[in-house]
Amino acid sequence: MDVLKALYEFFPTAVYTGKCLVFVSDEWRVELTKHTNTDYSNINCSLPMVRVKIYKKALNGEFAPGHYEDFQLDSVGELANQIERYIQFAIGGSLRENA
Repeated sequence: MDVLKALYEFFPTAVYTGKCLVFVSDEWRVELTKHTNTDYSNINCSLPMVRVKIYKKALNGEFAPGHYEDFQLDSVGELANQIERYIQFAIGGSLRENA
């Protein structure tokens, strides 16, 4: 199963675009994408990598890129928990509160 589709079950307020999961609020945009590991020395790693990108709305109304982090955990539940925690710390609150 695709990791983004599995994460969609944990984040029902997200929109699945086919290539990423997106959360949008008045001040924030968060994208979760499946990322390809470019470390070719680690060919045995079969765990999918999820990149979380956080954008903050600028004064001109556009979303400006900010933090990003790559996550690679074997349990989808733990992956979802750590991603949610990272987002909460990065935006200073819950997506559910800010959405």
